[in-house]
Amino acid sequence: MHKIEIQIDRQVKQSIDITLLRQAIFTALNNESVSTPVEISLLITNDATLHQLNRDYRNIDTPTDVLSFANEDEHPAHPTPPVIGVPDLTRYLGDIAISYDRVIAQASEYDHSRERELAYLTVHGVLHLLGYDHERSEDEAASMRIREERVMTQLDLQRTP
Repeated sequence: MHKIEIQIDRQVKQSIDITLLRQAIFTALNNESVSTPVEISLLITNDATLHQLNRDYRNIDTPTDVLSFANEDEHPAHPTPPVIGVPDLTRYLGDIAISYDRVIAQASEYDHSRERELAYLTVHGVLHLLGYDHERSEDEAASMRIREERVMTQLDLQRTP
């Protein structure tokens, strides 16, 4: 069984649907055929924290919407759908941090719900932990988008025209 730890920063004053976040993570993992147990930590925080993390770990001095920190020992150089390992041994995939300030702004910008935006960023982070990287190439960016939208459709959170 996958282990998902979700932490909501006390500065985030909004009600967060933890069940939806877990569902988004489990759906993304299932779609990528991750059958061995994995552990993922998710932090919902604010722009200031994401700005600091982005500056400290990526040398980019601006806030961002989502950051993923893959466990380098477990993270493949290229995505491979099944996570292969010892059966029943939980593997630590990594951490995801999301700025709820960006969730609010982007939900408004894209004219959809905060729930959809938060679930989307969560799925995006999970795919990064699995080795996908939209910055490597246009093909990989398109592949990630297809995977993200497949999960959003399964969660009944697809974009409205």
